[in-house]
Formats: sequence, C-alpha cells, structure tokens
Amino acid sequence: MYDMYQEVILQHYRTPRNFGPLDGADRVGEESNPLCGDHITLRLKVDPSTQRIDEVRFQGDGCAISMASTSMLTEKVKGLTLDEAGHLTRDEVIALLGIPLSPVRIKCALTGFAALGHALHPKAVPPSA
Repeated sequence: MYDMYQEVILQHYRTPRNFGPLDGADRVGEESNPLCGDHITLRLKVDPSTQRIDEVRFQGDGCAISMASTSMLTEKVKGLTLDEAGHLTRDEVIALLGIPLSPVRIKCALTGFAALGHALHPKAVPPSA
C-alpha cells in the first residue's frame, strides 16, 4: 500500500494537476518554505453568487512532497465554497498523501495549504496616508 501512495505522489509531482497561470483570479496566496526551497503561488476564481471555487491553479517549484500535496489540494478544493475550503485542516491535507511524514516533510506538505489560507484570508492593505 505504501508503494502505491509513493507512486501517486510521484505522478502528482511529475504531472501536477491544475498547474499553471490563472488569468483573472479573484484571490491569490503565496507561501515559501525556506528549509526546502519550496515556493507556491495559488490562485482562485470564485463564483460571486455562490462563493464556490470555480477554478484553482498553482505555480511554483519545490520538492516532490510540496508539489504533490498542492496538486492534490487543488483537486480537493475545486468546487468547494470558500467557507468549506476554509474549514479544511492540516491533518486532512497531510492525509491526502497517504504516507507518514517526518516533521521537516510536514512543512513541505503544508506549503500549498498555507498559500490557500493566504488566498482565503487576504491581509487588509492599510489605506495610504
């Protein structure tokens, strides 16, 4: 079973789902993991009437765990409402990978999840003086 999950991770790493630019994105979140050199930018298009995520794409580079986890995460959140996506937990994201992770690899697995959090909860920009 472990080998099967490793193969799924490698498939998502080699051919990530929902990878590439997303013109006209409503929300953008970025996160970096300096320990591994991972950097993920995640973009969302949201239906304003339903608050449902219609499109999700990500760009960036990183290790197999961060890229695969983000690829799997994009598949999970597409079609969810912003509220539903906001209630995903770190444990649910880690479980997508299906393998045990060391503490260092957990940070890799959560890089895309952190980018999603930034997209869902953008920081307010203070008004210019």
